[in-house]
Amino acid sequence: MDPSDVTIPKVLSDWSVGKALAVGPVEKPKEERSQHSPIEYFHLLERLKIVKREGWKRHGIMRGESIADHMYRMSMMAMCPPSSLVSQGLDINKSIKMCLIHDIAESVVGDITPADQVPKPEKKRRETETIDYISTRLLHSITGDELKCIWHEHEDGITLESRYVQDLDKLEMLLQMVEYERRADGALDLEDFTYVKSKIQLAEMVTWARDILQDREEFWAGRKKPIRADPITREMHEGYYAQD
Repeated sequence: MDPSDVTIPKVLSDWSVGKALAVGPVEKPKEERSQHSPIEYFHLLERLKIVKREGWKRHGIMRGESIADHMYRMSMMAMCPPSSLVSQGLDINKSIKMCLIHDIAESVVGDITPADQVPKPEKKRRETETIDYISTRLLHSITGDELKCIWHEHEDGITLESRYVQDLDKLEMLLQMVEYERRADGALDLEDFTYVKSKIQLAEMVTWARDILQDREEFWAGRKKPIRADPITREMHEGYYAQD
């Protein structure tokens, strides 16, 4: 058996933290050990390296980026803010932490997409319970409190840092979309994902998105796009990203 060939099933019904942690080949954290050591939390983070971003799978990209891959590039992007945001007081260090934390609940919940048809309030409940579990059952420290506060700040989307990171989330997806299309040399049309551009909030990030999509237009110029199977509808996107 190849120990790197691991899949963690996604629990979609009758969900609880305990049930989600019990499925699949990855060992459930030993909470009693977490009273005096963060090692079980460190092990939990491996799940972010294993779980693939689900949206790409619907388009036949079965060995695409993991959740950890996505968050790592976002974190590196966060180190390069436009000067106009810095002049507004953007906290770069907090933004980097937020990039590293914002999808951490997916280590237990999985990457829920519009196609899963999990109602947004239910998705939020699962993620909130997971953050409570990580911050209080695995970390037991100031670190856990900080993780929880930063996660909720990102979810609320009020501060400059949270809006910046929410935009980076969508920009990173657009970058990956273009890169997969180029690598497929015209055999893969991922236009469904371009919709997230309409949800980008900060003017500076809109400019970056425009540049990315301009690169995409140049790539497709003169090429015939393949027929897209089972496209995600605008309504599904609207419901999923309505408050992001």
